[in-house]
Amino acid sequence: MSANRIYLDDNASAPLRAAARDAAANALDAGNPSSVYAEGRDARRIVNEAREAVATLSGAKTSDIVFTSGASEANAIVLGGLKLGGKAATHLLVSAIEHPSVLWGGRFGADARATIPVGKDGRIAPQAVATMLGALPGGAVPLVSVMAANNETGVIQPVAEIAEVVHAAGGVLHCDAVQAAGRLDLAKVTADADLVSLSGHKMGAPKGVGALVIRNADVTFAAPHIGGGGQERNRRAGTENVPGIAGFGASAREACDESARWAEIQGLREWIEGRLCTISPTTCILGGDQPRLPNTICVALDGVQAETAVIAFDLAGISISAGSACSSGKVGPSHVLEAMGLDSGLKKAALRVSLTRDTTREEAEAFVAAWEKICAPAGARRSAA
Repeated sequence: MSANRIYLDDNASAPLRAAARDAAANALDAGNPSSVYAEGRDARRIVNEAREAVATLSGAKTSDIVFTSGASEANAIVLGGLKLGGKAATHLLVSAIEHPSVLWGGRFGADARATIPVGKDGRIAPQAVATMLGALPGGAVPLVSVMAANNETGVIQPVAEIAEVVHAAGGVLHCDAVQAAGRLDLAKVTADADLVSLSGHKMGAPKGVGALVIRNADVTFAAPHIGGGGQERNRRAGTENVPGIAGFGASAREACDESARWAEIQGLREWIEGRLCTISPTTCILGGDQPRLPNTICVALDGVQAETAVIAFDLAGISISAGSACSSGKVGPSHVLEAMGLDSGLKKAALRVSLTRDTTREEAEAFVAAWEKICAPAGARRSAA
């Protein structure tokens, strides 16, 4: 990221870690991991060490890790020909706030999938999942997909409680944990999920690498997601992206020991929220009464147009988002905010501020000062009207 700017969009892509950059650079000349001679064995060692690091971060076995090109591909694998104990999944339930790569539904037709509602607080209720599972026909094998933490609001979802009702119904739980990895105790948060999707660049690795964690040995797939060679235990063919995987492994190793730093970032986040609410008393922190990612603020001030504010912050040297980076350039409100049932004014005003692991107090103060110039006057005008 640029040294003369303040980057507060970690949820879009985390700054590249020095260790990940070095690991990727050192692996650029690596051989083919499938080759049996020295260069191939060295490349295989790099991949194996990275697999071990990702497994440790995930609280999984190394054999559970399938490297992919990113979380979107990991999600696509899950939405393909999944089986539980040899029986094909028949129905798909996805929460209304999932990433578009999950919401599209994969091979499940419209008559075989349903959307799990979310409350105004951005939280998925386990009872809502249980009710929907109970309405499925006898003999159904449900696949339920619920993210660990939302990319826009930061709200942490009750994965363990949802897993309990899914498993009681004889189903499979998939958890997109892209935003949780590196910021929360990933092993604890996703311990009860059968399948977990991860993305390297969301935790400081190079872009173009991710993983699917397959914790449940009874979960299989009808065919490899990509046919060809037997890479990744015949689950995903193609010569492994050794530099990307090396960087992913380096990021995972560092992320295993950063809980104290993220606790500091949470304190900084809470300070920012307090200042924003003091400056603009009508400020709304979306999902603010729920457990959230330590770095994420979804803030709205009625009367402030989010797109206009993002441009103003950009001109002030500060990078923030008007929602998910995957949705930038699209016209219309965020599907997450729509699902939460927010009124029109707040949906149009919502800004996402996501601190990085390196965000400083000085940068936080600069953001607050910019808010006071950019957003507070517009909010005051709206209140007066």
